[in-house]
Amino acid sequence: MSFTFRVDLRGIVDLLSHHLYATPRVYVRELMQNAVDAITARRLGEPRAAGDIWFEPPERTGDGTLRVHDTGIGLTEAQVHDLLATIGRSSKRDDLGFARHEFLGQFGIGLLSCFMVADEIRVVTRCGDEPTVLWTGFGDGRYAVELPAEQRAAPGTTVTLVPRRGEEHWLAERTVRELATLYGSMLPIGVRVGAGTVTTGLPPWESPPGESPAARWARLAGYAQEAFGFTPFDVVELAAPEGGVRGVAFVLPAPANPAMRVAHRVYLKQMLLAEDVEGLLPPWAFFVRCVVDTTELRPTASREALYDDSLLEQVRETLGSGLRRWLAGLAATDPSRLSTFLQTHHLGVKALAVHDDEMLRLIHECWPFETNVGPLTLAEFHDRYGVVRYTSSVDEFRQMSSVAAAQGIPLVNAGYVYEASLLQRLPAAAEDVVVEVLTPADLSMRLEHLSAEESAAIRPFLALAQRVLDRQGVEVSVRAFDPPSLPALYLLDGEAAFQGDLRRVQADADELWASLLGAVATGRDERPRLVLNHRNPLAREAMNAGDEQLTTYAIEGLFTQALLLARQPLTPAATAAFNQSLLGLLRIALEGRS
Repeated sequence: MSFTFRVDLRGIVDLLSHHLYATPRVYVRELMQNAVDAITARRLGEPRAAGDIWFEPPERTGDGTLRVHDTGIGLTEAQVHDLLATIGRSSKRDDLGFARHEFLGQFGIGLLSCFMVADEIRVVTRCGDEPTVLWTGFGDGRYAVELPAEQRAAPGTTVTLVPRRGEEHWLAERTVRELATLYGSMLPIGVRVGAGTVTTGLPPWESPPGESPAARWARLAGYAQEAFGFTPFDVVELAAPEGGVRGVAFVLPAPANPAMRVAHRVYLKQMLLAEDVEGLLPPWAFFVRCVVDTTELRPTASREALYDDSLLEQVRETLGSGLRRWLAGLAATDPSRLSTFLQTHHLGVKALAVHDDEMLRLIHECWPFETNVGPLTLAEFHDRYGVVRYTSSVDEFRQMSSVAAAQGIPLVNAGYVYEASLLQRLPAAAEDVVVEVLTPADLSMRLEHLSAEESAAIRPFLALAQRVLDRQGVEVSVRAFDPPSLPALYLLDGEAAFQGDLRRVQADADELWASLLGAVATGRDERPRLVLNHRNPLAREAMNAGDEQLTTYAIEGLFTQALLLARQPLTPAATAAFNQSLLGLLRIALEGRS
């Protein structure tokens, strides 16, 4: 046995008119869409039929209502019953046989958006030589259909909105004009509000006859300022034929936060869909804002976003390719302008270069990295020094840069976002480039070892130093390295630091958290290293002091000084060692003077 769904029409009206749409202002867009589609449908059979849409606001009707007139195809009595009494039907889809490419929306559902601002909607319509029909819909779900005595003189439709109490301001002439201009300024069909026309029919990316490049730039810059609030660094032409997409991208003149939502102004067949559409461009393209028109991409039910399907994915890739070509063009024709762009938007280009060899080669040739021999592009670094050695964290670079430079080891800081990934991928994109990671352990091994005689002489000191710094979890060694002015070097591998922090948190955690953290721990127990410099006079004096207490204070002092030079935080144990060292050395110095 089968049954028919019972539908609460009042609830459906409330759902569609109050919850489908984000704001009441879309009612103007829906009315214009209905009118444009009606005119388009009429012109399929009458190519020379007039096309006119006229909003008559309350200031002109005099009775508080808003009337919208169009010269479209109109509806017959049967169509009125079928279309406006059946939620979800569309005259464009059903009466014309299929979802015609030319049409913007669905008349029945779009009309329901008007219930956000109106308690009553009256539709007076005439199709061809058929009689005029009056449909009246009410916010509680009731409707009535009649054949009025007064007939329309010509085919078309007039929609009258009786305002809901408290919503009268949405129907005011100034508001309607602003909304009609916002949504419909690019429509190819004339739209009037009161006595004034709001349509220009010309998208911003299309130049009027005889416009010079300078005048076009000024016009587009003014559009970007009005639409997005900034004067662009540059304007990039966009096109994706598979989605019927045309438009422009405005390059931001200031750095953009990659974590912020990136929204664009999107038109559907020259009617504004929304001002904040997301997902039109790849995630890395957060340095541009776009205005585009599409004829093929699908809108969501509320017509305030794009349906994320395979076609949108294809369009997204095509538009991203257009931005890549623009960047490559800058590199070839205007390197100084590209450099200015990269100074502002390097994060976006790096994010793209992680997956794109062409952009990685651009970064390789054009973007200066921080190195211990000054700012250099990777190409310049490779030409001068051969192997591209790098550190994968800023802390490691700070620890090692000066000592590595003194040993004649050029070093690239790849500790900033995306940069380590770029260095890892570089050999695949640039021929003959060899890259190596330099870890603190690697640097320690490259420092000069002491002779057997020197090692034997400092063995008692080294044993004492290891006992003192075991309390800090630090491994001690002695090497001879430049610069001689540096008494000690603190080296901490990034992964080892992470595992050490993990173990400390695990020790203080409850049983559940300890077990979860234990699943992340690798079991690696590589400790930080303090490398004392045998070439430094102060360090050698500490090694030869001969007084265990004095030597202990010296070791603790050298340790905390190296820790601070490496920009590492002082743990409670390190702070206690620093205090003990300082106070102990002061006491010995003062006692020596008495």
